Amino acid sequence: MIGDRWGVTTSETLRTYPCDDFVVSPTLQAWRGVQVNVPAAAVWPWVAQLRLAPYSYDWIDNLGHRSPRQLEGLPAPQVGEAFTTAGGRKLGRIVSVDPGRQLTSTIMGAFMSYVLVPQEHNTTRLLLKVVMQTARWAAPGLSVGDLIMARRQLLNLKELAEHNGPSH
Repeated sequence: MIGDRWGVTTSETLRTYPCDDFVVSPTLQAWRGVQVNVPAAAVWPWVAQLRLAPYSYDWIDNLGHRSPRQLEGLPAPQVGEAFTTAGGRKLGRIVSVDPGRQLTSTIMGAFMSYVLVPQEHNTTRLLLKVVMQTARWAAPGLSVGDLIMARRQLLNLKELAEHNGPSH
Protein backbone atom coordinates (compact mmCIF):
# COMPACT_ATOMS: atom_id res chain seq x y z
CA MET A 1 0.00 0.00 0.00
CA ILE A 2 1.14 3.54 -0.70
CA GLY A 3 2.65 5.20 2.35
CA ASP A 4 2.41 2.16 4.60
CA ARG A 5 6.06 2.21 5.74
CA TRP A 6 8.43 4.89 6.88
CA GLY A 7 11.63 4.45 8.85
CA VAL A 8 11.07 0.77 9.66
CA THR A 9 12.87 -2.43 8.79
CA THR A 10 11.13 -5.50 7.41
CA SER A 11 11.60 -7.27 10.75
CA GLU A 12 9.89 -4.36 12.52
CA THR A 13 6.87 -4.77 10.24
CA LEU A 14 6.71 -8.51 10.98
CA ARG A 15 6.67 -8.22 14.77
CA THR A 16 3.43 -8.33 16.75
CA TYR A 17 2.11 -5.04 18.12
CA PRO A 18 -0.55 -4.61 20.83
CA CYS A 19 -2.90 -2.86 18.34
CA ASP A 20 -3.09 -6.13 16.38
CA ASP A 21 -5.30 -7.51 19.18
CA PHE A 22 -7.99 -4.89 18.52
CA VAL A 23 -8.56 -5.14 14.76
CA VAL A 24 -9.15 -8.45 12.99
CA SER A 25 -8.18 -8.39 9.30
CA PRO A 26 -7.35 -4.67 9.04
CA THR A 27 -7.67 -3.06 5.62
CA LEU A 28 -5.09 -0.48 6.67
CA GLN A 29 -1.79 -1.38 8.29
CA ALA A 30 0.95 1.23 8.52
CA TRP A 31 4.31 1.18 10.25
CA ARG A 32 6.50 4.14 11.18
CA GLY A 33 9.76 4.25 13.11
CA VAL A 34 12.56 6.50 14.22
CA GLN A 35 15.91 6.01 15.96
CA VAL A 36 16.14 8.09 19.14
CA ASN A 37 19.62 8.64 20.55
CA VAL A 38 18.66 8.39 24.22
CA PRO A 39 17.53 5.46 26.39
CA ALA A 40 13.88 4.36 26.33
CA ALA A 41 13.40 5.86 29.83
CA ALA A 42 14.04 9.32 28.30
CA VAL A 43 11.66 8.68 25.37
CA TRP A 44 8.73 7.25 27.33
CA PRO A 45 7.68 10.48 29.11
CA TRP A 46 7.25 12.15 25.71
CA VAL A 47 5.10 9.29 24.41
CA ALA A 48 3.04 9.46 27.61
CA GLN A 49 2.70 13.23 27.11
CA LEU A 50 0.81 12.69 23.83
CA ARG A 51 -2.18 12.96 26.17
CA LEU A 52 -1.60 16.75 26.24
CA ALA A 53 -1.09 17.43 22.53
CA PRO A 54 -0.64 15.69 19.17
CA TYR A 55 3.01 16.76 18.64
CA SER A 56 2.54 16.79 14.88
CA TYR A 57 1.81 19.86 12.78
CA ASP A 58 0.28 22.05 15.49
CA TRP A 59 -1.16 24.49 12.95
CA ILE A 60 -3.23 21.62 11.49
CA ASP A 61 -4.16 19.31 14.34
CA ASN A 62 -3.90 21.56 17.40
CA LEU A 63 -5.62 24.74 16.14
CA GLY A 64 -2.28 26.54 16.10
CA HIS A 65 -1.54 25.87 19.79
CA ARG A 66 2.05 24.72 20.26
CA SER A 67 2.55 21.28 21.78
CA PRO A 68 4.44 21.58 25.10
CA ARG A 69 8.22 21.63 24.76
CA GLN A 70 8.88 20.66 28.37
CA LEU A 71 7.76 17.58 30.25
CA GLU A 72 4.74 18.31 32.42
CA GLY A 73 5.26 15.50 34.94
CA LEU A 74 2.05 13.64 34.11
CA PRO A 75 1.06 10.53 36.06
CA ALA A 76 1.37 7.23 34.22
CA PRO A 77 -1.20 6.81 31.44
CA GLN A 78 -4.21 4.65 32.32
CA VAL A 79 -6.48 2.48 30.17
CA GLY A 80 -9.70 4.36 29.51
CA GLU A 81 -8.34 7.89 29.69
CA ALA A 82 -8.20 10.23 26.70
CA PHE A 83 -5.42 9.48 24.22
CA THR A 84 -4.65 13.07 23.22
CA THR A 85 -5.87 16.64 23.36
CA ALA A 86 -6.14 18.76 20.22
CA GLY A 87 -7.42 22.29 20.10
CA GLY A 88 -8.50 21.98 23.73
CA ARG A 89 -10.62 18.86 23.09
CA LYS A 90 -9.83 15.43 24.52
CA LEU A 91 -9.82 12.83 21.75
CA GLY A 92 -9.61 9.04 21.53
CA ARG A 93 -8.83 6.74 24.40
CA ILE A 94 -6.01 4.58 25.68
CA VAL A 95 -6.81 0.87 25.33
CA SER A 96 -3.56 -0.74 26.52
CA VAL A 97 -0.45 0.49 28.29
CA ASP A 98 2.76 -1.06 29.57
CA PRO A 99 4.61 1.94 31.06
CA GLY A 100 8.03 2.45 29.55
CA ARG A 101 7.32 -0.07 26.79
CA GLN A 102 4.11 0.64 24.86
CA LEU A 103 1.03 2.83 24.64
CA THR A 104 -1.90 1.70 22.50
CA SER A 105 -4.87 3.90 21.75
CA THR A 106 -7.83 4.33 19.47
CA ILE A 107 -8.94 7.47 17.69
CA MET A 108 -11.33 7.96 14.76
CA GLY A 109 -11.66 4.20 14.20
CA ALA A 110 -7.92 3.54 14.06
CA PHE A 111 -5.88 1.69 16.67
CA MET A 112 -2.23 2.59 17.13
CA SER A 113 0.63 1.25 19.20
CA TYR A 114 3.70 3.26 20.15
CA VAL A 115 6.38 0.73 21.05
CA LEU A 116 9.79 1.53 22.54
CA VAL A 117 12.55 -0.95 21.74
CA PRO A 118 15.81 -0.38 23.66
CA GLN A 119 18.92 -0.70 21.49
CA GLU A 120 22.67 -0.82 22.07
CA HIS A 121 24.54 2.33 23.10
CA ASN A 122 21.58 3.80 25.03
CA THR A 123 19.46 4.35 21.93
CA THR A 124 15.82 3.48 21.33
CA ARG A 125 13.68 2.52 18.37
CA LEU A 126 10.37 4.33 18.64
CA LEU A 127 7.94 2.33 16.52
CA LEU A 128 4.36 3.13 15.63
CA LYS A 129 1.89 0.77 14.03
CA VAL A 130 -1.57 1.90 12.92
CA VAL A 131 -4.34 -0.56 12.03
CA MET A 132 -7.86 0.15 10.90
CA GLN A 133 -10.87 -1.53 9.36
CA THR A 134 -11.98 0.85 6.61
CA ALA A 135 -13.18 0.81 3.03
CA ARG A 136 -10.46 -0.60 0.77
CA TRP A 137 -10.72 2.44 -1.51
CA ALA A 138 -10.07 4.78 1.45
CA ALA A 139 -7.08 2.94 2.92
CA PRO A 140 -4.37 4.34 0.58
CA GLY A 141 -5.43 7.95 1.18
CA LEU A 142 -5.64 7.44 4.93
CA SER A 143 -2.22 5.79 4.90
CA VAL A 144 -0.60 8.74 3.10
CA GLY A 145 -2.32 11.25 5.39
CA ASP A 146 -1.18 9.33 8.43
CA LEU A 147 2.35 9.12 7.07
CA ILE A 148 2.60 12.92 6.82
CA MET A 149 1.30 13.51 10.34
CA ALA A 150 2.95 10.50 12.06
CA ARG A 151 6.34 11.25 10.53
CA ARG A 152 6.25 14.79 11.93
CA GLN A 153 5.02 13.49 15.31
CA LEU A 154 7.79 10.89 15.64
CA LEU A 155 10.48 13.36 14.55
CA ASN A 156 9.19 15.89 17.10
CA LEU A 157 9.20 13.28 19.88
CA LYS A 158 12.74 12.26 18.87
CA GLU A 159 13.98 15.85 18.93
CA LEU A 160 12.37 16.60 22.29
CA ALA A 161 13.64 13.41 23.93
CA GLU A 162 17.17 13.95 22.62
CA HIS A 163 17.21 17.63 23.55
CA ASN A 164 15.83 17.07 27.05
CA GLY A 165 17.12 13.56 27.79
CA PRO A 166 20.36 12.38 29.37
CA SER A 167 23.47 12.63 27.27
CA HIS A 168 24.53 9.36 25.71
